[in-house]
Amino acid sequence: MIVGVDTGGTFTDLVVVATDGIRLHKLPSTPDDPARAVLDGLAALVGPERLSEARIIHGSTVATNALLERKGVVVALVTTAGFEDVIEIGRQARRDIYDLAVTKPEPLVPPERRFGVRERLDETGLVLVALEPEEVSRVAEAVAGTGAASIAICTLHSYANAEHERLLAAALRDRCDAFVTASHEVLPEFREYERTSTTAVNAFVGPVMSRYLGRIGERLGADRVRIMASNGGVLPLEAAGRLAVQTILSGPAGGAVGGFEVGRRAGHDHVITFDMGGTSTDVSLCAGGLTRTSEAEIDGLPIRVPVIDIHTVGAGGGSVAWRDPGGSLRVGPESAGADPGPICYGRGGKRVTVTDANLFLGRLSPDHFLGGESTLDTDAVGPRLRALADELGLEPAACAEGVIRVANTTMERAIRVISLERGFDPRDFTLVCFGGAGGLHAADLARALGIPRVLVPEGAGTLSALGMLLADPIRDFSRTIMRPTDALEPGALEAEFARLEARGRKELTGEGLPESSLRFERFAELRYVGQGFELPVSTSGPGGSRPSEGGPGSALAAAFHAAHERRFGYADPERPTEIVTVRVRATATTDKPDLRPRDPAEGSVEDAILGSYRITYGGETHEGALVDRDRLGPGHGFDGPAVLVEYSTTTLVPPGARCRVDEWGNLVLEWRGGDAMGTDRGATP
Repeated sequence: MIVGVDTGGTFTDLVVVATDGIRLHKLPSTPDDPARAVLDGLAALVGPERLSEARIIHGSTVATNALLERKGVVVALVTTAGFEDVIEIGRQARRDIYDLAVTKPEPLVPPERRFGVRERLDETGLVLVALEPEEVSRVAEAVAGTGAASIAICTLHSYANAEHERLLAAALRDRCDAFVTASHEVLPEFREYERTSTTAVNAFVGPVMSRYLGRIGERLGADRVRIMASNGGVLPLEAAGRLAVQTILSGPAGGAVGGFEVGRRAGHDHVITFDMGGTSTDVSLCAGGLTRTSEAEIDGLPIRVPVIDIHTVGAGGGSVAWRDPGGSLRVGPESAGADPGPICYGRGGKRVTVTDANLFLGRLSPDHFLGGESTLDTDAVGPRLRALADELGLEPAACAEGVIRVANTTMERAIRVISLERGFDPRDFTLVCFGGAGGLHAADLARALGIPRVLVPEGAGTLSALGMLLADPIRDFSRTIMRPTDALEPGALEAEFARLEARGRKELTGEGLPESSLRFERFAELRYVGQGFELPVSTSGPGGSRPSEGGPGSALAAAFHAAHERRFGYADPERPTEIVTVRVRATATTDKPDLRPRDPAEGSVEDAILGSYRITYGGETHEGALVDRDRLGPGHGFDGPAVLVEYSTTTLVPPGARCRVDEWGNLVLEWRGGDAMGTDRGATP
């Protein structure tokens, strides 16, 4: 028995795959102690007596929340003398270039807990100033005097030679009762600010994550729990605690893995995953595979570890609607969260949310929330929504539709960022929609962007938890080498890749995974000489590129020019390039849940209709159908308007749209006639 667990801002979702099939469970998150919801959910879904039989893959927001809420531990920073303020100086780039009052986020380590150590390496790792034993002792004593619970070590050019960091880490672990993070263990790459920031983040959230995982492991057994990592792989409990920064996008990564796999199995390998939960919306573009990046940023802090390329916006079912000082309607990023939640949850919420607006418009059924286990309070929403409408000078229904449109605009902009702004046409993709609120908004977003179809998987509200069960153990390794492409020596890249692959082989086989299950992917990051940032290029073959008359690096350079042309609209093949960083991704292929196509439906669509239903859409009231999704099967199809209810989510089929069920049990939504999504390729998305 294998269980996927996704702890979110509003709900904690669980999916169990056992011999008797797949079962789902949702329960409110417990922000004061996230482990409580996880353990309660497991007990309810699996049963206390069978808990010892379960293997668990867990996606956690513990590290994310600790960082966003600045509720990590007290951190001290040790770095090369003269570089103590790198973490505060940062880069000169301004997020809001026209905001005269813009302020940078506060650094995680204040000046009084930053310590410079006399040592120096050059960019090749050559020792310029040796690290003397008495200097190590001096710094260790000074750091111990701060009482810091965690220590980040980041010395200059340690990516080329980590010996000084190793000496400091050993002394600090011996002298201080603290969690110690050295940058060469987290990010052996150049760029001091990003490396220092990433190391400090790991130090800040690591002890919090370790304590949380310790409780989970003590209760469930550390050997039976794996943690979802931001790169789409899974980590053992110990590694997740030690490298907590790698779990910052843990939950959203599970959604992207699940969304892509569902789309691929249904015959759509070019998908945009759309995960709308209670607090936020996460979108990711998959052009034949998961897209990864090493340039993530959380709350203004760069985190340079490999992550699935996910763009997040503050628009979810719990996003709060409000009137700004200029009299305009705004939605989010503030969320009602799990406690008190939207007004209709009946837990004391007093501010109108997106969920409340959907309920007011008839797009949610109050009697079928969580499969009928919970009832939504329609009467409580009306007065609060009317009060907001009065503030804005609108009719209540117009106000509710305005809330939906504003939230949709935020999410539409997020999809544009990952598609149009990166050279991809959304009309070439399928929108795979999931999360508790996604099915209510997906059709409108697809129509606005010209996306030809929407796929709503079975159990869409818990797909992130299912995605964790479809993930493999993955480790990413990297090293900055800084070598001109045209002067690359034969075999030079092979040696670098071989060293990184050896590390991956050692780590994964050390976890008991068979060597025969391992596969390795190689990447090189290139840039034009003098350029500020680089682009990744997938290599092919053991030497890092196919043989070429132009030398070992010419194929890599050609691939880089093509990537630059796609991303930025131009390339300069005459300009020299350089290889900045080499990367290896080690993956251990493991057994997955056996998901199979379903048999054709028996009976008619009418058997699934629970009754007629009134829906407000486009300023008009429509008579639609309330449909039990669990009674639908492959081959069924019908026209909107309709509201489809199931345990984990609700799906809206708007007027003018058609819904059908494919062989995998996915709902496929398309617009009919001249409004068909994506059919008019001349239309402006």
